[in-house]
Amino acid sequence: MTEKPPGGPEAGPGKAGPVSELRLRIISALVLAGAILLATAWGGWPFRVVWVLVAGFVAYEWLSMVHRGNAVAAGIGVVVAGFVLGVSPINQPALAGVAAAAALTGAIATPFVRGRLALEACGMAYALAFALIAPALRLLPELGLAVIIWSFAVVWFTDIAAYFTGRRLGGPKLMPSVSPGKTWSGAIGGTIAGTLGGYVVWALTPAAVPVVGPALVVAGSLAASVFSQMGDLFESSLKRRFGVKDSSRLIPGHGGFLDRLDGYWAVLVFAGAVLFLTRPGL
Repeated sequence: MTEKPPGGPEAGPGKAGPVSELRLRIISALVLAGAILLATAWGGWPFRVVWVLVAGFVAYEWLSMVHRGNAVAAGIGVVVAGFVLGVSPINQPALAGVAAAAALTGAIATPFVRGRLALEACGMAYALAFALIAPALRLLPELGLAVIIWSFAVVWFTDIAAYFTGRRLGGPKLMPSVSPGKTWSGAIGGTIAGTLGGYVVWALTPAAVPVVGPALVVAGSLAASVFSQMGDLFESSLKRRFGVKDSSRLIPGHGGFLDRLDGYWAVLVFAGAVLFLTRPGL
């Protein structure tokens, strides 16, 4: 949802200009989106492996900002924990609920925490949400695939609409001290598009229509879109705190996994809490 063109004022001779950087961003985005969608359609172990590895990368990036010496160990630890907990006999909705609560608690505590170890613990709780919540949602009988596609649609529509609406309309800044490029017009445009995107996925999923009514779908999609933007702002504040532009350079043209999935993390936490509250005995 970053409302700024690729490249930047320093692009010039010998440097990647706006066009070449945009091409790199598009190629990276298509490769990542294709891999994620293929794993989503497949489900099962491929889907779990993808998200456990994503969690490991996110933990690595978070700890790299805090204290690089522990980053690799934290990433490996999160991957191991994700696999072990994922195949344990623990009820999946319960696991998702605990992961959502821990991740949200860690995120809320982060601005107030000063100790290195506490900040690292917050980051690992944040990262485990990817490893534990996404697979639990995918396992929903008959609805798992639709729920994951719904979550993608809400975040992607929100991000794209916020970017273009904000650039087109401009206006007052949303939180200039945290993310100077974001505007209220972009936030509103993103929310509308994300809500509509979520509703369209529901309307095109015959198995979901009799299970959840349209009013709940609209309300849930709207909430998820707002949470997505809050997740984006949270990660912006985190990077500002540690004085970094990108969480890493693991994704060419995009920075890191934390940069790309900050909004999706918030939607996963929201969806994980809903899963726990509505289907605790699944």
